[in-house]
Formats: sequence, C-alpha cells, structure tokens
Amino acid sequence: MPWGLRAAWALLPLVLGPTLADRLQDWESSTRLAASAMIWGGWAAVAIASCVAMPACLVIVRVGVSASVAVGATARSPAVVLAVLAAAVAARPEAAEWFVNGPAYVNERRFPLRAPGPVALGPLWLASIVTVVGPAAGVLLLAGGEYAPGAVVTAVGIAAALVGGRALYGLTQRWVVFVPAGVVLHDPMALTDPVLFERKLIESLRAAPAGTDSLDLTGAALGLALELVLTEKVPMVLSKGRRDAESGASARLLFTPTRPGRVLREAAARRIPIA
Repeated sequence: MPWGLRAAWALLPLVLGPTLADRLQDWESSTRLAASAMIWGGWAAVAIASCVAMPACLVIVRVGVSASVAVGATARSPAVVLAVLAAAVAARPEAAEWFVNGPAYVNERRFPLRAPGPVALGPLWLASIVTVVGPAAGVLLLAGGEYAPGAVVTAVGIAAALVGGRALYGLTQRWVVFVPAGVVLHDPMALTDPVLFERKLIESLRAAPAGTDSLDLTGAALGLALELVLTEKVPMVLSKGRRDAESGASARLLFTPTRPGRVLREAAARRIPIA
C-alpha cells in the first residue's frame, strides 16, 4: 500500500503552503482565492484518491503529484523535493499494482503492463500537463475578470483535459491477469477483447529470448518482455491498425509487465510452467 505517498502528500501543505502564500500575496483577491481553492481542492482530491484502490484514482494521484512538482518548481520552494518524492512513489509499479487490484476478484491477481515506448517517452507527460494546465488557466482568467479569453481557454482546457484524462485512464486498463483457469491478457491497446490462455494450453512463461519471432504485443515498451508459449494457437483479434497475417491466432506472444519477476513468481505459485 502506498503509505509513503500518503505521508509525503500529507506533509506537502506544511512545507509548500507558506511559500505559495507569499507568492500569491500580490495577486488580486479574486484570482488569489481561485488559485487557493484549486490548490486545496487538488490536494484534497489526491489525498482521498490515494486511499481508494481504483484505477481511476491512480490517474488522479499521478496527475496531482505531477502538478505539485510543477507548482513547487515554479514557486522555487524547497518543498519541490517532497513533491518529487511523492511523484516518485506514485510512479512505482508497486503503487500501480495496488490501485488496479482494488476491483479485482479475490481469486485473481492483476499486474500492470508498461506503457508503449512511443507513449512513455513524450505523450504520457504531455497528457498529464494538459489535464491540469488548461482548466486551471481558464479559471484564473475568469477570476481575474478576463471573461472572453477565460471562457475560451476554459472550454478548450476542459476538452483537452477530458481527452488527456481518458488516455491516461486507458493506460491503467492494461494488465496481465492470473485467474484460476489460467492467464488473461487485458490490453485494449493491443487486443480488441481480453484473451484467456488456459493453464492446460500453457507450455511455459519465460523471459523473452533475443531474436524471438513471437507475436509482439509489447508496443515497443521499455523493459524486459515475457514470452508466453502455448501448445496450440489461441484465437485473438488485434486492435485496429494491427490486423496482419498473425492476428487470427498465435501460439507464442510477447508482453511487457512492469514487474516481470513478480509475474514469474505468481505464475510459479499457480503451477504455470516457468522456463
């Protein structure tokens, strides 16, 4: 459980609060009130979300702690170190695992998959930024009496936040799941529907060897990929844009969990052959 995240987040107002109060002192009262309300509202949202094991709460936490790093850096406060600590804890695979397993059934275990490489190296952070910056800028403009530009910025910002938030939530819906019947790959970015690989069909689960020609469902994610080897082909339908000759069925496939060693240990505990 992310106790380190909660502790760092609980201390953040005590360390960052005085600095922000000084920075906001020269602002107009209405703008200062709006900024204070958004800061405290954001802090409360993350504090509550950090206690609720749901994928959507993971998005709230990660966006919120990223925003706190930006606010701390802009305010030139030493508290940015504490914000960075909270962001580092929220970014850990263990935290993601705790959040996504909240809605899981008692007899199943979910392990998040790494974000595709092209997404992790840029768009992921951009989505986090636009989710916060657009609406916040619009509210500040409206509070400052700039109604026309404020309305435009707010509308555009909310639309961008919805798109960015949806994209970030989609990344939390990508797992490899151990169930009593075997292993399920739940990855909307790679597969149209989740696919169950029954235990009786699994020949082995192993670290992917170099040069393998297995069906690649990793999305070019960074990190160690695992190879699932089956005794026969299993039907599956790849997501739009990935329909090729192999999309009908495959007996070998690759995926990249955030904690491959933990996945292999869970597989062994569930009597799935490990190579």
